[in-house]
Amino acid sequence: MIIQRVVLNSRPGKNGVPVAENFRLEQSTIADTVQAGQVRVKTLYLSVDPYMRCRMNEDTGSDYLRPWQLSEVADGGGIGVVEESQHHNLAKGDFVTSFTWPWQTAAILDGDSLQKLAPQLVNGRLSYFLGAAGITGLTALLGIREKGHVAAGANQTMVVSGAAGACGSLAGQIGRLEGCSRVVGIAGTDEKCSILVQEMGFDAAINYKKGDVAKQLRELCPGGVDVYFDNVGGDISDTVISQMNQNSHIILCGQISQYNKDVPYPPPLPPDTEKIQKERNITRERFLVLNYMDKQEASVLQLCQWIQEGKLKVRETVVEGLANIGAAFQSMMNGGNIGKQIVSVSK
Repeated sequence: MIIQRVVLNSRPGKNGVPVAENFRLEQSTIADTVQAGQVRVKTLYLSVDPYMRCRMNEDTGSDYLRPWQLSEVADGGGIGVVEESQHHNLAKGDFVTSFTWPWQTAAILDGDSLQKLAPQLVNGRLSYFLGAAGITGLTALLGIREKGHVAAGANQTMVVSGAAGACGSLAGQIGRLEGCSRVVGIAGTDEKCSILVQEMGFDAAINYKKGDVAKQLRELCPGGVDVYFDNVGGDISDTVISQMNQNSHIILCGQISQYNKDVPYPPPLPPDTEKIQKERNITRERFLVLNYMDKQEASVLQLCQWIQEGKLKVRETVVEGLANIGAAFQSMMNGGNIGKQIVSVSK
């Protein structure tokens, strides 16, 4: 069977900026027959995520992330529909997902590696299982619950950087649902800031490309910052940390401003910022959602309930066609999307 697939064409280098040309679309084939325990699937949606930047390097810098190999098919979160099955628990027409879905139009996969999906849980919006009801939503929810120490009635202020991105846009809303009394987002355009406030219920949002961020934070968080959901690292995070309260908490989710730099993860803080962190007893522990998979099922059901009730607003940036996945990756790394970046492969 002839298929199309996307392979890693070249590496940007540890300090380079990814471009669409780092990926290559090519024609390939898969077997015509499905063996026992396998299924043939048609790919519907693929997820494009910031962490994938590390997989473009020969060494990801992480013991749980495998690097993509040159001229081999890339992979990540994906959703598809079963077209033929030799697996006891999967039937033709079932919708399934995996964290290691190959970037190709169709594939033969081990049925045990797939999770069956129930579209009614997300009002039929299957792509949500890659975002708000998937690993992105789990990262936001479990990050807040495990590292944020949010308590209803404690009058806590949360700040979210990268707030218009896939995880940040959910984290601010979940922080509110979990009990924060004030939520402030930091994003890179006026449009994004407007969406955060008018659509997603943030109390305020700061365009970090305009004006004095430190001054705006002082005005918008007069009682200081109790919880910081950190997606970006770098200068923005240093500014937020400088205004954090005693015994406050950093949820170390991502450091996208550092992903094109050859630095360890998590990147060390500048001496002045580290001094503040230690003096104020601010927790800053690496958070990895895969360490909390025992809480996955209950957490996904909570996310789906909030979606169904309209309490969790979801934004996606959808790019059509497997051929455009490299461009979608480049756009995401440049901060060009709002919400989750999804590639729609097949209708």
